[in-house]
Amino acid sequence: MQGAILVLSGPSGAGKSTIINHASDEIGEYYFSISTTTRKPREGERDGVEYYFVTHEEFEEGIKAGEFLEYATVHGNYYGTSLKPVKEALEEGKLVIFDIDVQGHRLVRAKMGDYVTSAFITPPTLSELKRRLYARATDDSSIIERRIANAKEEIKAVVEFDFVIINDDIEKASKEFATIANAARLKQSHQELENFVKIWDN
Repeated sequence: MQGAILVLSGPSGAGKSTIINHASDEIGEYYFSISTTTRKPREGERDGVEYYFVTHEEFEEGIKAGEFLEYATVHGNYYGTSLKPVKEALEEGKLVIFDIDVQGHRLVRAKMGDYVTSAFITPPTLSELKRRLYARATDDSSIIERRIANAKEEIKAVVEFDFVIINDDIEKASKEFATIANAARLKQSHQELENFVKIWDN
C-alpha cells in the first residue's frame, strides 16, 4: 500500500471523529495527524492525544523553523500541522488523515496537491448542526454561536473538495468515508503517471 493524504474538513459537530472511528477497520493502517495548538486544553484532553499543546512562543519558533505543513489562526489561537510525523507516516505507506479547516485544506492542497484527496463532512442542515452543538454541551453558548457563524462561511467552500459526505446516518456516512479513504490510496501523482506512460510505451 502506498502512502496518501486524506483531508477532512467541515463544521465542528459534523461527526468527523465518529465517522473515522466507525470506519477504522475498513480503511487499513492510517495515521491521524494531530494538530499543534496554542489554545488551552479542555477538560479531559491530553497532550499528544487530542492535540499537541504549546505556547505562542513555541509555535512561532516552529513557524520560523519551517516545521509546519500548514497553520492558521482561529479565535486568537494558532493551529498547525507538524511536517515530521506526516512524512514518516507517508514513507511507511500509511494513509494520513487530516481534520483541518477550509483554510488548512487550501494550504495542504497547494503544497502536496498530487497526494491529496479531500472530503467535506457536514450535517444535512444548519439547524441540525445547531441541535448537535447544543446537545453535546461541551461549550458555552457564545462559543457555539461562533462555531455556527464559522460553519456558515465554511459551507461556501464545499465546491473546493473532491467529495461531500452528508452525515445524516452514521452507517451510510461511514461507508462513504471508507470508500473515499481507500480510493485515496489508489490516487497516483503526476510523476508516477508520467513514469507509467514511459514504461507503457516500450
